Amino acid sequence: MSQEAASRSPVVDTATPRKQPFTAEKTDARLRDVDYLPPLRKAIPLGIQHVLAMFVSNAAVPLIIAGAAGLSGADTMFLVQMAMFVAGVATLVQTLGVGPLGARLPIVMGTSFGFVPVMIPIAASQGLPAVFGGALVGGLAMAVVGLFYKRLSVFFPPVVSGTFVLLIGILLLPVGFAYVGGGVGASDFGAPHHLLLAALVFVVTVAFHQFCRGFLSEAAVLIGILVGCVVAAPMGLLDFAKVGDARWFQLPIPFQVGLAFDPVAILAIALMAVVTCAESIGDISGTAIGGAEREATPRELSGGVMADGLSSSFAALFGAFPQISFSQNVGLVALTGVASRFVVAIGGAFLVLAGLVPKLGAIVSAIPAAVLGGAVIIMFGMIASAGVKMLSHAAFNKRNMLIVGVSLALAIGLPAQSGLYENAPQQIGVLLESGLIPGALASIVLNLILPRDHCDTGDAAKH
Repeated sequence: MSQEAASRSPVVDTATPRKQPFTAEKTDARLRDVDYLPPLRKAIPLGIQHVLAMFVSNAAVPLIIAGAAGLSGADTMFLVQMAMFVAGVATLVQTLGVGPLGARLPIVMGTSFGFVPVMIPIAASQGLPAVFGGALVGGLAMAVVGLFYKRLSVFFPPVVSGTFVLLIGILLLPVGFAYVGGGVGASDFGAPHHLLLAALVFVVTVAFHQFCRGFLSEAAVLIGILVGCVVAAPMGLLDFAKVGDARWFQLPIPFQVGLAFDPVAILAIALMAVVTCAESIGDISGTAIGGAEREATPRELSGGVMADGLSSSFAALFGAFPQISFSQNVGLVALTGVASRFVVAIGGAFLVLAGLVPKLGAIVSAIPAAVLGGAVIIMFGMIASAGVKMLSHAAFNKRNMLIVGVSLALAIGLPAQSGLYENAPQQIGVLLESGLIPGALASIVLNLILPRDHCDTGDAAKH
């Protein structure tokens, strides 16, 4: 409080032109302060910008899982609505904090793509209640990692976390290209109009991402999808009939989808939740460095991961999927230079409001599959490239190259040849079919048992 008072002193307010650089430096320092609240006329648009940067990605996961589970339009709308509501609540917990929970940093929460390769086979074979039961337990496992993260961080050096993120991107790409063709089970799958729509969205998104700056670049995915929807409308591919039937306001109801505690689903999703902690730690650290220009504190890391975990368990109760910090918003914080957690909290409040309006979920669920496909293949490719970037922090010696190589072999090869385990128990088959589970397990186990050299130890310590 004393620094804030000093910044408002008459000396600063009546500074001569000669002292303007000092004033500008103080203003920049305040923007980098996570506890600083800018004037609302600036804070509100900045908060909405964070929502726009993640809105499409947050809605994509429930749309993908709903398609895999063969849900009706009404059920799909409900999943999208809950994704918005839970993301808003999780963002408020992460930014404002509740007791030991929350990093109290400008972190936007949303539905994690990392669980999609695991949840699709579970949703298709055992139903959504099994997915949410596994997510409930998985969230608790993630919270335990957050509580003891100092001791458990040895399990997630760059070679493991980088391999994990790389695998997520690679294994999601077939899902994205299924949407490019019109969606799984579409009667006209691969029709020219689907391919042209996806190509248009792809080109527009890449163009805005690479050739524009500021908000236009950050909102490239949103712009690409809007252009795709405008073109799809006269083609008869954009149907808003269900929007009129949707209600304007509805309070979320817990347990509406239900919970089922299947051992296989619990094992698969809980393992993914533990491994995903590496991504969460990386995003929290990136936010502190890129926004506040300092290292994240142990309390911030512990509280942030615990908030991720308990938010994921909370999400399962309301029919939403596991929550994680959104990397694109980490970049947005670094780009704008505004590290205020209250700005992001304003964005979280808007997400909560969006989750209370079923009509919004109906609008999002009306997006044609091909339009969504043109955008998500870029998102999934960027996830894979982020994994490569994380791997660049690990030494490329024979030990680490073996870890990456074996993990890739299992994750990509096993799902492609399901005949190898068709006679195995169904529970084992579900685990192997995801690809991500055997790949992630391989990276963790090999990292623990293979001998380390001096460089490996140094990398682990830095991580």
